[in-house]
Amino acid sequence: MNEPEIYFHVGLGKVASTYLQNKVFNNLEGIHYIPKNKYRSSIEIIKKRGPQKYLVSCEMDRQFNDEVARFTSHFSNVKIIILFREHGGWIASQYRRYVKNGWHHSFGEFVTLDPHREGMWDKKHLNFYSKLEIIEKHTQQKPLVLFHNELKEDPWVFFDKISQYSGTSYTKENISLSKVHTSYSEKQLLVLRFFCRNFIGYIPRGRSNRLVNWLLFRPWWAFFHMVMYMAIILPKSWVPEGPLIAPDYLKKINDLYLDDWNKINQYAQNNNP
Repeated sequence: MNEPEIYFHVGLGKVASTYLQNKVFNNLEGIHYIPKNKYRSSIEIIKKRGPQKYLVSCEMDRQFNDEVARFTSHFSNVKIIILFREHGGWIASQYRRYVKNGWHHSFGEFVTLDPHREGMWDKKHLNFYSKLEIIEKHTQQKPLVLFHNELKEDPWVFFDKISQYSGTSYTKENISLSKVHTSYSEKQLLVLRFFCRNFIGYIPRGRSNRLVNWLLFRPWWAFFHMVMYMAIILPKSWVPEGPLIAPDYLKKINDLYLDDWNKINQYAQNNNP
């Protein structure tokens, strides 16, 4: 092997990235795994260790195009692994994380269906097929395209696809199927959103220094979790009226992006090994 053989998991947020990083990738045999907390040093690590097989994992959403271009510019042999989930479910999970972190806007403000304006989440990030085009542009290779529902329905077949694609193996007994994080309930998120909307407002964030940003937000993070834990014992009559996300709005999102969803599924059927 004259050059490194690199498998790059470009994990979209809320598509089982944390689970794969903590339960699966670190248990693959026959490959050097570089976890997400070392992603910023991954290029230097690979160049220092030299030609061998690597698996690099990073969770990216709005930085997708820039990060794929940046990383692949350093190496000529990068094979990408990407996971998708249905558009409505994916953006709903992004919104729940957004509420959990103290933001209080409605789901309709977070992502709008109005073609003439943008919400807090740009609609261009819901164009999944464009991500495959970006990957092909920068790697000249077809990525391995996987789906969140495959992982839920038959995880071992899902793991086999990754193993076969990367030329690795794994021991079943070493991989746990349990979740990494427990999701917060609709009740907890409704209470937190109401609380932040009426009593908090602005939350200090956005510093360029990651440490400063973390130190500023950490006390708020702890406070928000306290509010959500207190919400568990609140009587139903005290809980703001729901739902957090209207089902008919989610259906409209899935309908709007149905062609995109069908295109990436067809792409996987045509190009996956």
